[in-house]
Amino acid sequence: MFIVKVPGINSSDGSTNGCERSGEAVIKELRKINTNEFGKEINVDALDIEEIHLDNSNLKLTEKLIYDNSLETFETKPKTVFLGGDGSITFPVVKAFFDYCKNSGSEPRLIVFDAHADCKKPKEYPTYEEWLRKLVDSGFPARNILLVGARNFGKDENSFIEDNKMKIVKINSITEDIHETCDTIMEFSSGKELYVSIDADVLDQNFAPSVPKPEIGGLTSREFLYIIQRINKIKNLRGIDIVGINMEKDKENKNITVKIGAKILSELI
Repeated sequence: MFIVKVPGINSSDGSTNGCERSGEAVIKELRKINTNEFGKEINVDALDIEEIHLDNSNLKLTEKLIYDNSLETFETKPKTVFLGGDGSITFPVVKAFFDYCKNSGSEPRLIVFDAHADCKKPKEYPTYEEWLRKLVDSGFPARNILLVGARNFGKDENSFIEDNKMKIVKINSITEDIHETCDTIMEFSSGKELYVSIDADVLDQNFAPSVPKPEIGGLTSREFLYIIQRINKIKNLRGIDIVGINMEKDKENKNITVKIGAKILSELI
């Protein structure tokens, strides 16, 4: 498995400052995990890890660097985990994934785990709250997107999702029958090229407190790890990102959010 650190951030209010260094913090915490829950040994030194070096003051260049590196990665690597950074990195990464699928004649599927829809009206270079709408506006078919765990929508976001017929798995559906939710995900992904975006705020703030906009009423860490373990069995899983962890803020919370990021990563190895 290939791991790429992508220290990109883009927020309108500075709320994601600190997320740019979370990739390295997650890798550092991964070193403390001996094996994942399936007994596979975690040897960080044996992992293929790279970093895209970015200047977050230059959004145009940042987006281009992420896109170009991601496209090359999809063309050469069977499975990659991208460590953010905030959710804004997901736009150029998934745009590259979409173009890779078009070039190879395959059909893309995108699953987004997030407390928010990230469908606010986007700027030229979308923030972490706008990237998904920008992706659809850029041509990614909304019918091929599954939004999981969102629980705080803006009015305009609801309209956009409904108008574009984007698929949603609501948080109550997960807690009522997590096995059925996983079956829905497996069916949605069957036979297609799959990318999964994980914003840490899909978890309840008790399990992931150090995110830009924490939301109460989210998934437990145990529930989410089970879902990820099921997803990791999908053979056509090509890319995953883990974003929205603020490692600076997490120092005040005993690194619990960084730890869950490392735990998720360990289950993907």
